[in-house]
Amino acid sequence: MARWWPILSVVCLCLAVAHGQDKLEGVDVEEVCADRPADEYFRLETDGDCREVYRCDNAGEVGSSRLASIRCAGGLAFDVLRQLCDWKSNVKNCDVLEKPRKAKPILKTDEPICPEGKLSCGDGECLDKELFCNGKSDCKDESDENACSVDEDPNRAPECDPTQCALPDCFCSADGTRIPGGIEPQQVPQMITITFNGAVNVDNIDLYEDIFNGQRQNPNGCSIKGTFFVSHKYTNYSAVQDLHRRGHEISVFSLTHKDDPNYWTGGSYDDWLAEMAGSRLIVERFANITDGSIIGMRAPYLRVGGNKQFEMMADQFFVYDASITASLGRVPIWPYTLYFRMPHKCNGNAHNCPSRSHPVWEMVMNELDRRDDPTFDESLPGCHMVDSCSNVATGEQFARLLRHNFNRHYNSNRAPLGLHFHASWLKSKKEYRDELIKFIEEMLGRNDVFFVTNLQVIQWMQNPTELNSLRDFQEWKEKCDVKGQPYCSLPNACPLTTRELPGETLRLFTCMECPNNYPWILDPTGDGFSV
Repeated sequence: MARWWPILSVVCLCLAVAHGQDKLEGVDVEEVCADRPADEYFRLETDGDCREVYRCDNAGEVGSSRLASIRCAGGLAFDVLRQLCDWKSNVKNCDVLEKPRKAKPILKTDEPICPEGKLSCGDGECLDKELFCNGKSDCKDESDENACSVDEDPNRAPECDPTQCALPDCFCSADGTRIPGGIEPQQVPQMITITFNGAVNVDNIDLYEDIFNGQRQNPNGCSIKGTFFVSHKYTNYSAVQDLHRRGHEISVFSLTHKDDPNYWTGGSYDDWLAEMAGSRLIVERFANITDGSIIGMRAPYLRVGGNKQFEMMADQFFVYDASITASLGRVPIWPYTLYFRMPHKCNGNAHNCPSRSHPVWEMVMNELDRRDDPTFDESLPGCHMVDSCSNVATGEQFARLLRHNFNRHYNSNRAPLGLHFHASWLKSKKEYRDELIKFIEEMLGRNDVFFVTNLQVIQWMQNPTELNSLRDFQEWKEKCDVKGQPYCSLPNACPLTTRELPGETLRLFTCMECPNNYPWILDPTGDGFSV
């Protein structure tokens, strides 16, 4: 379920005289705003109800700064460390005026400060360039780890160089919109990926069977396929095993799905290893998936884990990530490899995108345009998960969203259209499910639209093939026909406990043998804790 944060009510100071003018008397605005980012909120005092903060606004007269006043809604307080409004009981820093200022390295100077191959810490100390943004503080003032975004990291991946980046292993373009293989848009299949996040169980199996009933076929005669990012707790692994048997792609969505977003953003290499490789191990064992096909992952809350996440992925042979979002633009972005720099701004939750070069594909999540009438309505921020399009409240609105966004992709560069769901949203109203099925069947009436998995998108990009040759495109034929019967008709319903979740008994449904313990982060096989 998408995490909800209380929303700031924002009022420009010039409209907020009644609740803040007296606080500005004697305040040197230029001094307060010196070197302060425009998007940072801070307090001028610690008295009061902890609701009001300010930010620096340079929209006044040329060269001058002014303060904009922001007040949280009633019952909320502003958390200056997390930079958001939250319930007052959750905010523990009402006595803090501002976020701690971190020392920054001195990276841009007219004349070099340090010898070649070295860079300057904030205090002037010179260190080897390789030590900057390596995840370990080497400067005495720790500044070497404080300028490590995609744009700042001195060891960041280079800009796309098409002469050095060739398919099938590498794909990049300057703005991310180039079609692989230079194929004309009219000859490119419009691929649509339907993905689901979360546990697979009795709450949603009927939905998946309804959408993927085996009767709906792509133009090449193969049934439509989806990608499932499976989280561990409450998952029925016999159902996952059957989804895999029917040709759907199984990927991982973490083992614990911890509800602290900062756990994911700031996760160490070992955290990501335990969560994602551990989750894959559980799925492979208890869903009996032995063909090495679990190669994708998505971060909970789309909280990308920076370079540590992608270092782990490369080491553990994960082929792609599907957590990074691209802002709504005129032309959507194709998936790309991370050998070179991302072709778009680091968008989304916590902005912790990888800055270094990694041999990993990014199945970028293009934001959807959620306007009811794109020809008339003012622009709105895009939404990456369909259920985060908060203005969609009826089946008619959902239908318009699907067709409008299909046309945006189809009539431009035909980048894959991603429709990403939590199953509970589609089940919340029968009309949503009905409209999705109606849309799928309408699209299958064309000869150039294919509902495929994330892996199948990558397979096509590695070997770009024009529409008239797709019927014999071998990579899409591998999972074409459903073979055999379900592995078991009555799975084991193993009642299990683990020391890591004291007091909880959880049922693990599997066609395999029951383990000794409920698999969890320190014991993914359920065989017992290793010493």
